[in-house]
Amino acid sequence: MILEMKVPSPGESITEVEIAEWLVSDGDYVEKDQAIAEVDSDKATLELPAEESGIITLKAEEGDAVAVGQVVCLIDTSAKKPEGAAVQDANGEAKVEETPKAAEPEKTTSSAESETASTYATGTASPAARKILDEKGIDPATVKGTGKDGRIIKEDAVKAVPAMGTPTGGSRGESRTKLSMLRRKVAERLVSAKNETAMLTTFNEVDMSAIFELRKEYKEIFKEQHGVSLGFMSFFTKAVIRALQLFPAVNSMIDGKEMITYDFCDISIAVSGPKGLMVPVIRNAENLTFRGIEAEVKRLAIRARDGQITVDEMTGGTFTISNGGVFGSMLSTPIINPPQSGILGMHNIVERPVVKNGAVAIAPIMYVALSYDHRIIDGRESVGFLVAVREALENPVEILMEGNVKKALEL
Repeated sequence: MILEMKVPSPGESITEVEIAEWLVSDGDYVEKDQAIAEVDSDKATLELPAEESGIITLKAEEGDAVAVGQVVCLIDTSAKKPEGAAVQDANGEAKVEETPKAAEPEKTTSSAESETASTYATGTASPAARKILDEKGIDPATVKGTGKDGRIIKEDAVKAVPAMGTPTGGSRGESRTKLSMLRRKVAERLVSAKNETAMLTTFNEVDMSAIFELRKEYKEIFKEQHGVSLGFMSFFTKAVIRALQLFPAVNSMIDGKEMITYDFCDISIAVSGPKGLMVPVIRNAENLTFRGIEAEVKRLAIRARDGQITVDEMTGGTFTISNGGVFGSMLSTPIINPPQSGILGMHNIVERPVVKNGAVAIAPIMYVALSYDHRIIDGRESVGFLVAVREALENPVEILMEGNVKKALEL
């Protein structure tokens, strides 16, 4: 029996995927539920498991865009597993025995065929070609002619590129890699956000001294009791949730001629995965404790890193937090994640001179940036939001923990 394997729907509104990589070859014997391919959608990379055991026949190439429901391979379920198809290697792992191929006869080329005939015209530029080369400042000796007898013709001169700088004899190669469907979709969304929103960015700085002291005192016991680290993300998420509740316009988005404002906070966390930027969502983050936020951030980051994140886990979100500081960024203007209306950019923490109580002191300072859609968020809301974030981060015990650190950290 021949089974037709069709592309399953990876999520609502997705109509097309791309064959990122076949994990088997045409004619291989596959087991039921064995991963046979990786497919890219515009939101995630998913594995395609074999529906039955049998001999597989591939019907699509790597890099092909295929519609949801399209047949991508056939499985002959009546075929028996070849004897000796898998053996154990020295490490105890299964490997496929390869059948030696018959030696192919060597191709010989006569010296007359391999040598290119040269005449007086070889390397000589036609009048039209010489004029173009002179205008470009290119020596005809550096151009290979494709005309009769190797003559340099006008087309050769037009395509010729002048050498840049002093030739060093080093490599000047280049490579081309097809963008994945996920990367192309991210690119489209970023351009769309720039073109279709009135995006502005406002900046502020945060003295991280209080958070440093809290983490220094409670980091080890927090990890020992909860199995996750007490990082910066829980503090920033808590501060953002408070600011969103104070300035609900930032927790809104435009839908046609209407503005939708949410009474919940689904916080998108931008993370860098093997396939590119991914933005999993922490649902109803306003109901989570410090421990709950850190555990959810860790879970989603691991799933994104391992390529196991699902479309549902990246769908939605009312506000985004992006941490460019982990890569060493001092300052940036993050791009809004549409259809959201705001994104907070975190940056690296550097000891800087600041004035405290009328005297210069050294403190760990982080620059923060809020990019927002000015169509529905005014300057009062945007600046007020960022000031509220700063106030909460600089006084976390009173504002974020209600004066009880151990209760807030569940210690």
